[in-house]
Amino acid sequence: MTITEPQRPDLARELIARAAQSATHRARRVRNQLDAVQFGQARHADHANTKVLRRILAEHDWPGHCLVGSTAARAAWSIALHSNDDPAFQRAATILLQRAVKAGDAPIQHWAHLHDRTLINHGNDQEYGTQFLLHEGGVELCPLRAPESLDERRASVGLPPIAAALKTVRCRYAQDLGTEDAPNFALAEAA
Repeated sequence: MTITEPQRPDLARELIARAAQSATHRARRVRNQLDAVQFGQARHADHANTKVLRRILAEHDWPGHCLVGSTAARAAWSIALHSNDDPAFQRAATILLQRAVKAGDAPIQHWAHLHDRTLINHGNDQEYGTQFLLHEGGVELCPLRAPESLDERRASVGLPPIAAALKTVRCRYAQDLGTEDAPNFALAEAA
């Protein structure tokens, strides 16, 4: 694939900035470093990010590599992934992302993560084992459909075996927290 300049660098800059700010808030939340006001500001930012991404989707379809470049496409995915307060939007974003994957304009792994998050947020079991719960007891896999064939499904979308993903998640959050266990309940995703 040839790397070219994105068609809409203005959208790329906005998506990257919004996703970075949101990621900072999430990292601080996991570490219990947000007071009530900051937590509210972070939630407001997530709502605003969803609104901006909704506008972009309406005007341009999924903002994939061609439109905004790979970094901003990843930022758009992150914003959609964390639009938990708007499950209908998340479902619509999943459909548009799937179309972009089929067109070769987005990674299938992004779709698998968003698909799983959408399933969990609608009260269903996930397909690819990308969603985990963080709590005081550690890391727990969210409910899963047909666990016996999970690694086959993960391989079909380019994800590593679940044992490796679980180890990565445990290491990532232990490093963030400076402990082996997460201090509070949160939804997280794994490779």
